[in-house]
Amino acid sequence: MASDPVPRLTPVSFLQAFVTQSVKVSGQLGCDECAGRTNHIEHMGLSVSHCLEEIARAQLDYTGRIGADEYAELIVTIKNQIGGRFSRETAEAGTVRVVNTRCPFGDRVKEAPELCRMTASVFGGIAARNFRYAKVDLRRRIAAGDEVCEVLIYLDRDAARDRSGDEYRSDGGALYSDTASAELTARIEERIRRAWCPGHARAPDNRQARPRVVAESPTMRAALEAVEVVAPTLATVLITGETGVGKEIVARAVHALSERWDRKMVTVNCGAIPESLVETALFGHERGAFTGAYDVHQGFFERAEKGTLFLDEINCLPVPAQVRLLRVLQEGEFERVGGKQILYADVRIVAASNRPLEEMVAAGEFRQDLYYRLNVVPIRIPLLRDRTEDLMPLVDHFLRRLAHRHHRPSKVLGAQALRTALAYDWPGNVRELENALERAFLFSPGPVIQSLQVGAFSPTQGAPPPPAPNRSIREIKRQAAMEVEAKLMREALVRFQGNVSHMAAYMGITPRSVHMKLKAHGLDAASFRRRP
Repeated sequence: MASDPVPRLTPVSFLQAFVTQSVKVSGQLGCDECAGRTNHIEHMGLSVSHCLEEIARAQLDYTGRIGADEYAELIVTIKNQIGGRFSRETAEAGTVRVVNTRCPFGDRVKEAPELCRMTASVFGGIAARNFRYAKVDLRRRIAAGDEVCEVLIYLDRDAARDRSGDEYRSDGGALYSDTASAELTARIEERIRRAWCPGHARAPDNRQARPRVVAESPTMRAALEAVEVVAPTLATVLITGETGVGKEIVARAVHALSERWDRKMVTVNCGAIPESLVETALFGHERGAFTGAYDVHQGFFERAEKGTLFLDEINCLPVPAQVRLLRVLQEGEFERVGGKQILYADVRIVAASNRPLEEMVAAGEFRQDLYYRLNVVPIRIPLLRDRTEDLMPLVDHFLRRLAHRHHRPSKVLGAQALRTALAYDWPGNVRELENALERAFLFSPGPVIQSLQVGAFSPTQGAPPPPAPNRSIREIKRQAAMEVEAKLMREALVRFQGNVSHMAAYMGITPRSVHMKLKAHGLDAASFRRRP
């Protein structure tokens, strides 16, 4: 009697298995535990990895225990039969390295880069099942704009020590992921909730009240790992990044994970205080110190005693106030304006800047000694366009929060709105994303948001104007993007007085790119420079 033919792993059979496991996992996890599409895809990859391994084993005639060579052949076979172009490359002992030049998902993977987690979890699940342990590092990815995919799988725990990647383990039966981002964000969210939301644990519906920290991307995860390390210490932290990237939530995480979590965190926006009032706002004043000072005023340092003082936009702090702040950081003491009594400050300092302070130091706009005092532990928050893995989890989070805030049914992005979100650069970062989603949520009549308006848009219009019949949608989008870019370039020219190097650092691009954009918009940097 002829034996049954070995099933071939076609794209159709793969998708069928993937969808089947998706349904099972969705039913087992539920919405809260899923925590966004990325974790959901990872769970699906783990679940389907067993099926994929069995098919590939049958094709390669592998039975029983396998070694690193057989494992490498398994995963290359699986990925190549579903449309990839994987090959094994040389790697150190205890490590398997594979390189891919064609993504099985095609160009669509760039619209959903979190699908790479499925590859990681399939590789990690098979390795953990056979070797009890694996760490998978997606070193390069076509989805992120690299020319090739490069994946390192550590099969030996010692070889994986101090290496980046997601860990997978098997206890001999159950298979589970020890993904660093999921555990890390859960710990930080819990500590923030403990510090700021003590009553939410007793709320009837506390799911929407929970703070959400999104760190699926390696760059954001590295920032949160630094937060977890430095928070329990008294070290001064300097958080940098463009406006809207989420510097304040990181500052809150530093406070929440510190031993001062049950004390006050006082937030000061240095850019919003008039220059003449900065010192009295920070250090307070005595009665009669100046005209109108009728009572003793406690400054932010006194109000933050034994807690955390968050100095946001510290790049806007005037030089005289920088001198006094330096003394507080060095000596731990200060006087109120108009006072003679020395006061002592037991305050943890966390500062944030939306401009590179080292460039301001070089330009003479910020004191070098203060910069060194603040820059004890630097944490840089990446731009949203540089953390594409975080985009869709953020979208899901904001839409759930908007439904709760406005007491409306939940909504999702339609195909066109999703394409817009993935294609847009988000110069305003997370804050701009949230605002755009709120506009779309409010003006969308049904449960599916069909259109997402980005860039310049007036909500008083209710809806964007209809396109002219003789212009294509592509042309309209390009012109709108150019208008927004021109506006941002003019604002940057004014802000940095025509300094192209400062503009490039602020925008996260090269000076050459700035010059090209200025030329494209007919702007002359020299005309914005301050005359001597």
